[in-house]
Amino acid sequence: MGDNDYGNGIQQYPGRRIYIMYHGTTMVNAQKILHEGFRCSSDGMLGPGVYVSRSKEKASRYPLNAGGQQLAILKLSVKVGKVKRIDYQGHPLQKTWHQHGYDTAWVPANCGMVSSGLEEDCVYDPSRIRVLEIIPN
Repeated sequence: MGDNDYGNGIQQYPGRRIYIMYHGTTMVNAQKILHEGFRCSSDGMLGPGVYVSRSKEKASRYPLNAGGQQLAILKLSVKVGKVKRIDYQGHPLQKTWHQHGYDTAWVPANCGMVSSGLEEDCVYDPSRIRVLEIIPN
């Protein structure tokens, strides 16, 4: 059960693992996501995709600049598929993991890539994500 249940980040049976994850946003955007689905960000630490975390604490910190809007945390069901562990800045697949056949990139907790020390995931295909609940934050 090392590495937060993702093992070495390489799975032999893609698409079968489902995790509860979280995404922080505004209440307005949470409602929009619920009805229209997620849209991938065009870029980020792990390249394009939908950024989520198994840490509700981490999700509760987003968005960073909400401008006084009501915040929400989306509780999600995520089919992670084939996962690539990205555990240091400058990893050769840091932004290109999807081009190498991976569905999700995973940054483990306390690996030095995220200042909070909390884990983070990037899911390339939004159809792998289902909203279970909107939690006021």
